Amino acid sequence: MEPIIQKILVVGGNGFVGSAVCRTALARGMQVASISSSGKPWQTPKGHTPGWVHKVEWHKGDALKPETYAHLLPSVTAVVHTVGTLFEKSGYKSAVKDGSVPRLVSDVAASATGGGRSANPLESEEKRREGSYALINRDTALTVCEAFINSKPEMKLAGPRAFIYLSAEDCGRPVIPAGYIESKREAEAAIERMTNDSNSNYRGVYIRPSLIYHPHFRPIISPVAALLDLSATIHAKAPAGLPTPAAVLRTLGGLLPRPARPDLTPDSPLHALARSLTIPPIHVDHVAEAICIAADNARADVRGPYGVEQMRELIGWHQKGKGLGRGETQAEAHA
Repeated sequence: MEPIIQKILVVGGNGFVGSAVCRTALARGMQVASISSSGKPWQTPKGHTPGWVHKVEWHKGDALKPETYAHLLPSVTAVVHTVGTLFEKSGYKSAVKDGSVPRLVSDVAASATGGGRSANPLESEEKRREGSYALINRDTALTVCEAFINSKPEMKLAGPRAFIYLSAEDCGRPVIPAGYIESKREAEAAIERMTNDSNSNYRGVYIRPSLIYHPHFRPIISPVAALLDLSATIHAKAPAGLPTPAAVLRTLGGLLPRPARPDLTPDSPLHALARSLTIPPIHVDHVAEAICIAADNARADVRGPYGVEQMRELIGWHQKGKGLGRGETQAEAHA
């Protein structure tokens, strides 16, 4: 019996993470299709089109409207959802893409202080939900997942089809509003219920990266990634009992009131800030590699949440990292 050629559908395949998933999947011998609001193929920040782009099926589709992509689902062995937003109704993505520090700082500051939300009580509910965490981070994923589960695969598979959701480590609060991680955790819980009710024909995988960087495609992020990587290294090597910045933040966080939604954010924003100092950033190619391994139909053992440490183990990063020079950080190794 000949092995089945696996095919994945990437929701948001022309985005930062989605394009890395497409490229990595092709390198692993998979067929790849993408849906996005524009349907346009991915290009580098300078407008170049690499050769691998022509091997991807680029489709225009709305994640909230299954009728625009349902015809693609029976032929795929896994779906990868990479659509999401860090800040509601913000232009931060274009600022990051263009490398504009002033615009990025302005957008982040406005979103963190609630400036991106409309205070107009007459604004329609539909208009208010546009660009919201609930709509983009949660509802798009649940809509695609439901359509995927309701589709009938064209081929006989050895294992359950995977729905892979790009979630996040909870290490952005309070800079990133709590609504971001809450919407991610809501989506995870709902997808888990949906896949568990599918008679073992589907499995949910929740990829939880920290800060994702690429020195060439997102150079504006590289200095922050290098600093956080250095912080994680220092904290990892600090003697036990030493009052590190992260330890101080955790102590102070324990004095704060319980979060409003402890089922989604079980600890304080200071605990999340402490995690940002101890969890290293991760290269987008490593995230993509972990996703593609999870998408493999033969890897039925890969399910549930995968944080940075678990992703590194999944892709064998620790073994790959043994060749790094002494004192070289992860960010420097990719620069």
